[in-house]
Amino acid sequence: MRVLRALTVAAATCVALGLSTTLAVADAAGGPPPGNGRGGNGSGNGPSNVTVNPYSVHQGATMQVSAAGCGRGGTVWSHGNFPQANLSAGSIGFATVRIFNHASPGNHTLSVKCHDNSLVATHRFTILRGNGAQGGIGGSIGPSAAETAIGAGLVGTAALGAGIHVMRRRRPAGAAG
Repeated sequence: MRVLRALTVAAATCVALGLSTTLAVADAAGGPPPGNGRGGNGSGNGPSNVTVNPYSVHQGATMQVSAAGCGRGGTVWSHGNFPQANLSAGSIGFATVRIFNHASPGNHTLSVKCHDNSLVATHRFTILRGNGAQGGIGGSIGPSAAETAIGAGLVGTAALGAGIHVMRRRRPAGAAG
């Protein structure tokens, strides 16, 4: 009977953590930014806060571009360095571009334009000579927000289960008599 009760409590805790994690990730991914009144729908303010990762990239390697303000998505381009790519929709849009193998090493500029606005934002980046390692992404990217939230939920559940187990083991054996 005690084991069934403990398992029921542990299962209920897992469900509660799982639902709260899912809601937190959904809110972080799709909720409107606080206080700006735009709701992340790209109301015509154009692209802003353009970033590249990594800033210095080898010929033939990939680079991630992000920009805020393109709620309906957009395009990213840099003539002679990589083909035009689509920027995802959302409060912060992302695009992954592959630098041409023949791109000229040195400092270059990329451009970002939203689908719902004619404004163009630019950002500088550097192309390095030679091909980068072709070993895949492996450990070169950190965990996403969803992976972090799921991991935190699993760690919390494990800690709760361990605590319940320790508390049950500490009860005196002769308490009934």
